Amino acid sequence: MAAIHEKAIQNVILSNQFHIVESLTTAMTKQQTEIFYSEHKDKFFYNRLVTQMISGPSEINILARENAITKWRELLGPTKVYIARFSHPYSIRGMYGISDTRNAAHGSDSPESTAREIEIFFPHFSIPEWLRDYNHEPIVHGRHTGVNR
Repeated sequence: MAAIHEKAIQNVILSNQFHIVESLTTAMTKQQTEIFYSEHKDKFFYNRLVTQMISGPSEINILARENAITKWRELLGPTKVYIARFSHPYSIRGMYGISDTRNAAHGSDSPESTAREIEIFFPHFSIPEWLRDYNHEPIVHGRHTGVNR
């Protein structure tokens, strides 16, 4: 997420009952970015996307809540910012996106993608362990476990 909108997007996250389970501010390496976006490798925008993602620091979060993937993608709005601005003006991309490759935030599209993407930036994190350890405890609104900064 863009540094200038980081706090605003974090407020959207927390005000929509998401919990920030893990957080990391980092400059993504080219290798991490290529692995992260490997499904787009043959698409016309791939090189532009990789270049954008390695151009500065990113805030990377593991978010949790009931139906997290669906709810997060609803908050994000359409990937194409010009569409988001008109059809979903109060979505994250509608408010903070600049272009299709600078669309303010990413959202995993499935549990499998979520697990793969978490492994890239939080290799120590185990979804089954987290669910086992925290599923039956109330989650404090906001950050829950260690923050990697």
